[in-house]
Amino acid sequence: MKVLYFDCFSGISGDMTLGALLDAGLPLDALKQAFGSLALPGVHVHADRVLRAGVSATKFTVHAHEHSHDHHHHDHHHEHQEHEHPAQSTQHVAPSTQHLHAHRSLPEIFDLIDRSALPPAGRDRAKAMFQRLAEAEAAIHQMPVEQVHLHEVGALDSILDIVGTVFAFDWVGADRVVCSPLNVGGGMVQSAHGLFPVPAPATVKLLGDAPVYAGAVQKELVTPTGALIATTYASAFGPIPAMSVEQVGYGAGERDHPQTPNVLRVLIGRAAAPSAAERVTVVECEIDDMNPQLFGVAMERLYAAGALEVFYTPVQMKKNRPGTLLTVVVAPDKRAAITDVVFRETTTIGLRHHEVDRECLAREVVTVTTPLGPVRFKVSSRNGHVVTATPEFEDCAKLATAHNLAVREVQAVAIAAYGGLEGGL
Repeated sequence: MKVLYFDCFSGISGDMTLGALLDAGLPLDALKQAFGSLALPGVHVHADRVLRAGVSATKFTVHAHEHSHDHHHHDHHHEHQEHEHPAQSTQHVAPSTQHLHAHRSLPEIFDLIDRSALPPAGRDRAKAMFQRLAEAEAAIHQMPVEQVHLHEVGALDSILDIVGTVFAFDWVGADRVVCSPLNVGGGMVQSAHGLFPVPAPATVKLLGDAPVYAGAVQKELVTPTGALIATTYASAFGPIPAMSVEQVGYGAGERDHPQTPNVLRVLIGRAAAPSAAERVTVVECEIDDMNPQLFGVAMERLYAAGALEVFYTPVQMKKNRPGTLLTVVVAPDKRAAITDVVFRETTTIGLRHHEVDRECLAREVVTVTTPLGPVRFKVSSRNGHVVTATPEFEDCAKLATAHNLAVREVQAVAIAAYGGLEGGL
């Protein structure tokens, strides 16, 4: 299984996502082809190597050129903080960036997406992502979705981010996407609607129940587009899953924070083979002041409460008193029930517990016909190969009594019968 992991220790935005995936091997030329005729004349995308707190990363940038030779040439730097543009109408924007900052309605955005070279399923995914953005804005501003004009998130650079991300994920072909808890940053951010706290309202709406936290950097680290991407593609949030890493990508944010690299890290690799080990809890205590008759009852009640194993070990305790170490192995979710039984049925005033890995052979019960009668065998195997086959003692004891034989003799007959059965398979 191919796994992709978003490491959002410095947040996530649309341009950081594309930068990280380009850094991990996504060909820039293929990404440009995916945009098709979406990008208007004079709009260009670049992937540049930059340093962020000493870490080499890829910065994905959208910028526009004027195609005249005057001095109004302008590079639009795609901000990591998408909301941090002052409110402005298109007539006040330089001619070279009007088409970047135009406030577009949802149908206009859908028309642009249809001009991309994404396959139909990819275009539908990109449209669904913008539909979520529009619904988040509509809910915040109490207006119908069809009246929403997306501001920064409706700018062409954000459309390129989302179309590019849809193409990039199709290129990666991950079977599972996992995301870390999201560092949203802090402070205040200027948007087209005014000064808002971080995370901005649209970002909060899009994050849903994804785990978030605020780090030391008091800037907007998770943008609406970043929140949209993380919650659209991640099927789970948490630590890095068990995986072997094959590709690593670092996508740069606009700013260079001195405290920590302002990058999004993407890890791509293969899920580790599932371990045969299972987690169990071991509960222990020493006892030196209990009537020995009570140990039998305690064992019975511990097994009744769900214990996997219960055993007693003789130990020397303080003041050189002989005592007994009680050890119980139990599934983690049944530890509380076991603890209750230990305190109720023994004289101990304290116990210890810790989790460990347990690995067991696969086991099945097989009935073997022997000259003396049927005997059940416990057959244990590993990776499909039989490791041990043991005749059930109680079955052998019953046959020994019935035929007036020693139990060992019946065991020998049963093992011989099992061996003959194996030879005939």
